[in-house]
Amino acid sequence: MAKPKVFVTRIIPEMGLALLRDFCDADIWQDELPPLHDEIVRRVRDVDGLLSLLTDKIDAEVMDAAPRLKVISNMAVGVDNVDVAAATARKLRVGNTPGVLTDATADHAFALLMCAARRIVEAEKYLRAGKWKTWSPQLLLGADFVGATLGIIGFGRIGQAVAKRAQGFDMHVIYYDPIAQPAFGASPVDLDTLLRESDFVSVHVPLTPETRYFINADTLSKMKSNAILVNTSRGPVLNQTDLYNALKSGQIFAAALDVTDPEPLPLDSPLLELDNCIIVPHIASASKQTRDMMAFMSAQNLIAGLKGERLPNCVNKEAD
Repeated sequence: MAKPKVFVTRIIPEMGLALLRDFCDADIWQDELPPLHDEIVRRVRDVDGLLSLLTDKIDAEVMDAAPRLKVISNMAVGVDNVDVAAATARKLRVGNTPGVLTDATADHAFALLMCAARRIVEAEKYLRAGKWKTWSPQLLLGADFVGATLGIIGFGRIGQAVAKRAQGFDMHVIYYDPIAQPAFGASPVDLDTLLRESDFVSVHVPLTPETRYFINADTLSKMKSNAILVNTSRGPVLNQTDLYNALKSGQIFAAALDVTDPEPLPLDSPLLELDNCIIVPHIASASKQTRDMMAFMSAQNLIAGLKGERLPNCVNKEAD
C-alpha cells in the first residue's frame, strides 16, 4: 500500500522527520529560505498532508489546490499564518504545538527584559567601540527588578510562566486578560491601569484582527517614562513607527523585540539606529529540546490526521 504523500515546507529537526519518513512519502523543502506562496500551491497538488511553519501563508488558495488534503500541521503554537476558518469550512483539521514552547519562550522574554533593563547589549557595544575608560558611578545606569511592577498583556500559558519567573525577583505582577484567571500571585487589572503602573510590560497575545497594532501611540503614551516594553508574541501586535517615536523621544525607556513586522526586519529600519531598542531574530523557542519537541508534535499531528484520527493538538475541532 502506498504511503500518504506530504509536503514539509522546511527541514525540521530529525525527531520529527524520522516519524514522517516512517509513515509518509515526504517531499521536504530543502532551501534555507521558505518556499514562495506559488511554490507551495504547486507542491500541494497531490498531497494528503501539509506540515507548515509560521513563515508560510496557508490560505484558501493553497487548500483549494490540494483536493486530497486532509490535515495541516503548523509547527508553532500560533496559527495566524493559516486561514483556520477556510480550513474548517473545508473539513481540514489544523494542528499546532502548544505547551512545549512555554518555558523556552518565557525564559527568553525574561532574558530580553533583563538585557533591556540593564542595558547589556548597549554596554557590550560600548566596550567593543573602545569607549570604556574607567569605572564610573553614572555609566550606563539601568533599572532594578526587586519591587518593580511587571505588567503582562495576555495571561495564557506563556504569560503565566513569565509571572512565575517574576516571583523569584520579588516583582509585583499585574496582568490584562479579559478571560484568564489569577495565577502566580498576579492581579488582574484593566489595560489603562496596567500601562500606567507598570515598570515593565511584556506582551503575550496571539495575533488576531483585534490585537493587530494593539500596542500603538495611544497605549505607549500611557506608559511610564522609565517603562521597558518586551514583545515575544507577533510583530504586527506592535506599531513599530509608534514605538520608534516613543523610544526616540524618551517617552519610554527601552524596548526589546523578538518579533518584528516584517520578518526579517529591513536593515534600514530606524529602530536599528536606537541604542535603547534590542531586536533579535524570532528565537524565543530556539532551544534544541524545544524545537525537537515542536517537530515531534507537528509530525504526530500530521500522522494522526492522515490516519483519520483525532489530532493530539487541534485548533479547529469543529472540522471533525
